[in-house]
Amino acid sequence: MEPKMKVGVVGAGTMGAGIAQVAAQAGHEVLLFDARQDAAGAAIRNLSATLEKLVAKGKMDHARAEEALGRISTCAALSGMKDCGLVVEAIVEDLEVKKRVFAELDRCLAADAILASNTSSLAITAIAAACSRPERVIGLHFFNPAPLMPLVEVVPGMVTANGLAAHCAGLVQAWGKVPVTCKDTPGFIVNRVARPFYGESIRIFEEGIAGMAQIDHALKTTGGFRMGPFELMDLIGNDVNFAVTNSVWRAFFHDPRYTPSLTQQRQVESGRLGRKTGHGYYDYGTASAPQEVQLDEQLAQHITERVLAMLINEAVDALFLRVASAEDIDLAMTKGVNYPKGLLAWADERGAAHWLGVLEHLQAEYGEDRYRPSPLLRGTAKVGGRFR
Repeated sequence: MEPKMKVGVVGAGTMGAGIAQVAAQAGHEVLLFDARQDAAGAAIRNLSATLEKLVAKGKMDHARAEEALGRISTCAALSGMKDCGLVVEAIVEDLEVKKRVFAELDRCLAADAILASNTSSLAITAIAAACSRPERVIGLHFFNPAPLMPLVEVVPGMVTANGLAAHCAGLVQAWGKVPVTCKDTPGFIVNRVARPFYGESIRIFEEGIAGMAQIDHALKTTGGFRMGPFELMDLIGNDVNFAVTNSVWRAFFHDPRYTPSLTQQRQVESGRLGRKTGHGYYDYGTASAPQEVQLDEQLAQHITERVLAMLINEAVDALFLRVASAEDIDLAMTKGVNYPKGLLAWADERGAAHWLGVLEHLQAEYGEDRYRPSPLLRGTAKVGGRFR
């Protein structure tokens, strides 16, 4: 792919503007479009302020910032992107809306142009069905904020042309990102494997085993996670996190492992969406110092082991179902959501038999299919094997 290829970005929200910044800093001319009046222009003005802050902090020199900003311009219609070699869509997570956009782009772009979606939860194959050339459609899922987060999930659809995934992985790598390639399955790697971090933590809270702050404390101090699940859901937005959980659950035909929680639903219904509303699982409207968390070490170990067993089981099952390679699954979780180590490598530290035992105990205690161990976990435990 030519380094001077023009890149189009559809959607000038946080993600779209971030992707435009990444492409521009990598030397591409970028066209930014948004159907909302002046949204693209506002995004460029915001980006100018962001780059100025980077210059002021010494993280970028003035000339580079000016050059990057100068490479980004707006267009008034999707047809204005007719000369782009790659267009990345970053709009609302609505399949029908995305299909309409892709159908229009398909009509106005050159036959060899690549159409990519930044979707985090919708099927690339379904989006591609709107195009006369579905083989040129692929998923490029960046993580927020796109200029800072290194991971990009590269997702070929059912009919994506052979070699296009490797081609796009090379491109985003040239942009300074870390690509992982995965199947077009619900949640891809990160949003699928990470579900128990939230779901099992909420379940522990609902059972009265520990409070939210205690669970967060346990997973940070004993587990080594940068943020606890309740803190992280408040940061992401409970509406966003709940929507992804619902999407993955429906896409897997209501598999009990992904069942959404009433606790989070009530947060969303009450408008307690997290940091952006000032209230979520925690109250962000006061300046008072956080209270010290008291937590028995044995309980902290129990909480961490239970959540970690569920996370490891998801990672192992993703490997079993060939969602991605073992290396890419671990890379996705460390680079996409900052886990302290890859889950498959983590599984190997204690051994598959240990984690199988934790899950079998939970399944026997609760009698629920949500705790069923992956066949690969059982098989690996049986032979004393490793995942990495």
